[in-house]
Amino acid sequence: MKKFYLIIIISLASFFAFGQQLTTENILYDGNNRQYLVYVPQSYSSSSPTPILFAFHGGSGYANDFMNYEADFRSIADTAGFILVYPQALEDPNDGGSTNWLHKEPTDHKDEFFVETLIDTLSSVYNIDNSRVYACGYSLGGMFSYTLACSINDKIAAIGSVAGACFYGAFANCNINHPTAVLTINGTDDGIHPYNDPNGWYFPVTAIDSFWATSNNTDITPIVTQVPDINPTDGSTVERYSWQNGNGCVSVEELKIINGGHDWPSPLNSWANQDINANVEIWNFVSKYNTSGLINCNTNSVNDMYTNEKKIIKVVDYLGRNSTVRPNIPYFIIYDDGTVKAKINIQ
Repeated sequence: MKKFYLIIIISLASFFAFGQQLTTENILYDGNNRQYLVYVPQSYSSSSPTPILFAFHGGSGYANDFMNYEADFRSIADTAGFILVYPQALEDPNDGGSTNWLHKEPTDHKDEFFVETLIDTLSSVYNIDNSRVYACGYSLGGMFSYTLACSINDKIAAIGSVAGACFYGAFANCNINHPTAVLTINGTDDGIHPYNDPNGWYFPVTAIDSFWATSNNTDITPIVTQVPDINPTDGSTVERYSWQNGNGCVSVEELKIINGGHDWPSPLNSWANQDINANVEIWNFVSKYNTSGLINCNTNSVNDMYTNEKKIIKVVDYLGRNSTVRPNIPYFIIYDDGTVKAKINIQ
């Protein structure tokens, strides 16, 4: 249930001076004093609707450290002209006081509604383009980005998740009401959020990609390309998977880091993969989309499953055999116009 909240007045420095600036803000939400960093580029103008990117630190982390030592989007914000927000998670009393977005049971903590409040609050101070609100995160912050895309989907245009897993059952109540582009960046040797979890706690990354590709009605088969190995000494390489031609021209992408660990790839992390910069990859990906899909999408070139009525003539498994729909098992729907869509009902 969404909770009542009271907004603390934003600092006067933010309200009156819209130059290039980094400020620490506070808001009273659900009885807690919540803190977040806001970076406003010098190019910001109150006369122009401006995109906004939320960046969520990992479990036990802190917003300031995440910005300074891992995910520093400020130079990109200066060039691309978006507002950057680093919220701070609360301590979880059920996890030794760790600063977590997803508190452990027993809890009724729902930080997605805190983020929803932040969006409304920032929109009252800045001229925010509410069709271009983006989210990204590392580790637990990446997991939380999936939660935002599910729970407050009407406010989130696209997301990027780095080294973020997803618990089984996390998508059971996902309420997707618009094309939602998703980028995943995961290492195959991640020991914290395994690429293929042997314990059965988390979905395999392939299942996460499949869920979002299916939800957006993309092409069944991804386009696979090899990212140039510009740093052969980092011990890893990267493959790009792109499921294209979804509703509203959206794509779902994965950057699969072969032999990569539980890292945020960037020049600031010399131990991580150096062939990609997660900051650049995330912004280049999410910025192409708004809540209608790809900006300037030619809808006439896309098979829009929301508007075209079709008749299902057959449901088959991956071997082409007649099939029934079963939880967590991929299946393919064949329509009377010859098109095919892949589906999976995740439970």
